[in-house]
Amino acid sequence: MPKFRCLAEWFSVVLLILCMAVAVSAQSKGIDPALLAKAKAGDPATEVQVGLDYINGTGVPEDDAQSVIWWRKAAEQGFARAQALLGHCYSEGRGVTLDYAQSVLWNRKAAEQGDEIGQLSLGADYELGQGVPQDSAQAAIWYRRAAEQGDAFAQFSIGDLYRKGKGVPQDYAEAAVWYRKAAEQGDEIGQLSLGAAYELGQGVPQDYAQAALWLRKAADQGQDTAQVDLAGMYHSGEGLPKDYTQAAFWWRKAAEQGNADAQFLLGLLYSLGQGVPQDYAEAYFWIDIAAAGKIRGGAQEDVAKKRDDAASHLTPADLSRAQERARKWFEDHSPKK
Repeated sequence: MPKFRCLAEWFSVVLLILCMAVAVSAQSKGIDPALLAKAKAGDPATEVQVGLDYINGTGVPEDDAQSVIWWRKAAEQGFARAQALLGHCYSEGRGVTLDYAQSVLWNRKAAEQGDEIGQLSLGADYELGQGVPQDSAQAAIWYRRAAEQGDAFAQFSIGDLYRKGKGVPQDYAEAAVWYRKAAEQGDEIGQLSLGAAYELGQGVPQDYAQAALWLRKAADQGQDTAQVDLAGMYHSGEGLPKDYTQAAFWWRKAAEQGNADAQFLLGLLYSLGQGVPQDYAEAYFWIDIAAAGKIRGGAQEDVAKKRDDAASHLTPADLSRAQERARKWFEDHSPKK
């Protein structure tokens, strides 16, 4: 189970939480004059709202630097949520020069006032060793404080530390308790993790039906690892009726998000004609894309063999077309500069 899908994505999640946690003005043109006047008068909650308008581009051109100006005003008055927002900006280099030490400084100020986002962020700082020495025990302390306030991502995070035995004694049952709290709030990673716990029998009795239930909840939210695992249950018939068509459906969803495991497995289905028409060109296309990614278990050699096997069933012209499709896919899905 992944701790963070990627660091940049985690911070994007944090910003989304922050933006949802504070009311944002919805003026279509310009910031509401009354709101702006109140912010200029030094009201910290309103300063936070104005900063959110700027970072979201709500009624004004998006301007991260202006957000920082307004959040700093509120943060310097001791307003905890503004301190957490400012810490986020420093951690991502949004509107300011990236500076993990400054991020930690502001996250700690927010966390020590009891702000759950500040606590979550400070926990992540310690877990990742950003701006502070890496310290899983400190990460656990701050995650727990945020988790006890009901923050779903913090609940998942403290649960994951228990699963790994990092900063706390390894305890699968305790991990499952926290995963469930996050999952029941709709957190997709909590749902994925609880589903995996049921599938493996870690901290809960092994129960494939419960595993499928929680994996589906995460998969329905677009969580690609959950989609891969749910498809696998359909393919094997564990916890669900064996259904190759459903396996192909879910592996395709994950494959289209760039999940290399799903791409490889979908390619195999096309090679075998399971749940999809047998189509070696389609098999080659998906396996060729997967070969450039990271496969769980490090089965890159097997991927190359399966790709070569699919290629052996194609004419040179068909192979060339499949390779061109793969090249175009990489071009379309490469990070935009």
